[in-house]
Amino acid sequence: MLSNSWFKKYLLPGFIFQSLVIGGGYGTGRELVEFFLLLGPKNGILGMIVSTIIWCVVLACTFELSRQFRSYDYRSFLIKILGRGWIFYEITYLIGLVLVISVLGSASGNLVMEVLDLPTIVGTIAMILMVGVLSFFGSRIIEAFLSYWSIFLYLVFIILVIWINSIYGNQISNNFSLTEESAPWLKNGIMYAAYNVGPVAAILFCLTSIKTRKEALISGGLAGIIAIIPGFMIFYSLVSFYPNINQETIPINFLLDKIGSNSFKFIFQLILFGTFIETGVGLIHGFNERISNWLKSDRGQELSRISRFIISILLLVISIFIAEKFGLVDLIKNGYGTLTWAYWIVFVIPVLFVAFKKMF
Repeated sequence: MLSNSWFKKYLLPGFIFQSLVIGGGYGTGRELVEFFLLLGPKNGILGMIVSTIIWCVVLACTFELSRQFRSYDYRSFLIKILGRGWIFYEITYLIGLVLVISVLGSASGNLVMEVLDLPTIVGTIAMILMVGVLSFFGSRIIEAFLSYWSIFLYLVFIILVIWINSIYGNQISNNFSLTEESAPWLKNGIMYAAYNVGPVAAILFCLTSIKTRKEALISGGLAGIIAIIPGFMIFYSLVSFYPNINQETIPINFLLDKIGSNSFKFIFQLILFGTFIETGVGLIHGFNERISNWLKSDRGQELSRISRFIISILLLVISIFIAEKFGLVDLIKNGYGTLTWAYWIVFVIPVLFVAFKKMF
């Protein structure tokens, strides 16, 4: 049995990071299609390996710097990294938050419409309320929800990939054997890594149990691996219907229909809906923690639970309005590409520079 301390040091950060990225990173399958599967199955795998390496390195460096600085919210952390330039991270983070939650809101609405045949606004409102309620209760409840839901997600994803492989294994093998032209898998791997890892400063609240450099580096490396494994599972499953699946708005639903089990489809989509909530909670809680620490340090005040709830709802409503205006596919295709380069400039490169300077 794993001790609670070991879990908090080495597994909890990975589960929470996975919760932060899954909704906007690969939950619907659409993101993996845009960045990787459009390049071809083999090229897509190479791109995902690039992303994994970048995640592990950046997370390890971030966790170690957070430990050294004793900074557990993104404002205090980025002040140490960027000085007065921390405000540029704030702007990028808020744009990214709105963009990702826009995607989640659109996906939530589409999911509820497909599963329950209800208007898309029902799914969107349900996600807003759940994120607001969890934000109201603060870090301890959020940590528990994110970690336990991630464990459930792993179990369901494992069942999905085994089931798909048992039915379409030969088809998957054939598609991986297809001849592919050269493609920008390195570029796409770098882009995908940055827009997902850029908001990691939002989860620094879960790193307080890490006490040594060794613990920070191991925890960061494990976090990258824990977070990407479900993505590889979904990508492998998507290859079964390559290239036709590239046209699907929510490719994961297409896969579930092909399996033909209504009960498993309902369970999987319930878990998937929970991942949208996970990502929204992670992003918004990070913003609330930034405000909370600013109030404590500068004004000696506490951020009340009701204020957390109100901030959460306002951010969600703004984001959902954008989702309704632009739609899921266009948001992922056009918005994420711009965001990724911003995160490289204001987060990834500065963190790597400062980390290597301090460690070597």
